[in-house]
Amino acid sequence: MATRQQHLQQLTPPEHATPDQQQPAPEDSAALGSLAAMPMQSRSSRMWRVLTRADGRAPVWLEALVVIWLLWLYDTINNLAPLRRLAALHNAASVLAFERSLNLAPELALDRWVAAHATLGLAVSYYYVFAHFFVTFGLLGWLWWHKPKLYRPLRTQLVLINVIGLAIFWCFPVAPPRMLAGDGFTDIVAATHAVGDFHKGGLATVANQYAAMPSLHIAWASWCTLVVWRVFSNRIARTVAIVYPFLTAFVVLSTGNHFLLDVVAGAATMAAAVAIELAAGRWIGPYRRRRYGLAAWRASFVRDPATTAPLATGVLATSGTAGDTSDGTFLENGHRRIGMDRRPPLPTSPRPTE
Repeated sequence: MATRQQHLQQLTPPEHATPDQQQPAPEDSAALGSLAAMPMQSRSSRMWRVLTRADGRAPVWLEALVVIWLLWLYDTINNLAPLRRLAALHNAASVLAFERSLNLAPELALDRWVAAHATLGLAVSYYYVFAHFFVTFGLLGWLWWHKPKLYRPLRTQLVLINVIGLAIFWCFPVAPPRMLAGDGFTDIVAATHAVGDFHKGGLATVANQYAAMPSLHIAWASWCTLVVWRVFSNRIARTVAIVYPFLTAFVVLSTGNHFLLDVVAGAATMAAAVAIELAAGRWIGPYRRRRYGLAAWRASFVRDPATTAPLATGVLATSGTAGDTSDGTFLENGHRRIGMDRRPPLPTSPRPTE
């Protein structure tokens, strides 16, 4: 702020100056307008510093608030489960009938095959209960620590996956195949008594039993594949990442927890979330440049009346630490310069002297 006041004093003519001397140069008029816009830019910079740690990572408190909000949404929908039981069972029967009309109903055959093999049934049960969370949140934490720039868009995609899934749970509750006992399905997770089983007991009231469509197991697994593909170039890592969602699809189908259409809907949910995030990123970037970058670009050519040289190649907006580039700006001599890292300077000419 002190730097801005000094620039305004330099651009303001003294009281004892003659009328000709009091006429500001065109460049100075533009600069005054640009400097007047600095409070808005400073507010934006302050808000960015609140939402970003000094090391460029997203603050833990903000991520915790997002998780709490998603859990609240999930719990709100889950509280309506007793009132939606009949609708969920009816929708499940309709989904199964539609698949059978297309001769695409592998759920029952896979479920019976796994039920006949106790060891395999226990293995897929633990995979179903634990891999879903450990793999996804493990990758999310790794991104937060090692790839803070990639973390934000990928985290946003995962949040959108859950928001879209919760919206469908609300509008179209679907019971899993294991609840259609009349069709011959077996609840593999409950039958193997796997630790962490949320199909019965106290955990059954915490989990939404009518949230088969879409399969968030598949949506999260597909997101994990995207993360590994973007971060790692190792052929083995990418191969494992490609296999992971297909293995997850086998598990959710064979345990009687999802229909084939749920799997397809889960993959579509992930694709929709990625498309929304990319579209929003293309719109938000130009918007921020239009709103904050134009004034910064103009103010970069503020001139020193004594030397006719630019005062700085960037806008001196807020003080900071040299080298901080976490928000896409850059610092020099202890000051943050906004909007100039991607704009080449325009040619300047000295002011004509009388």
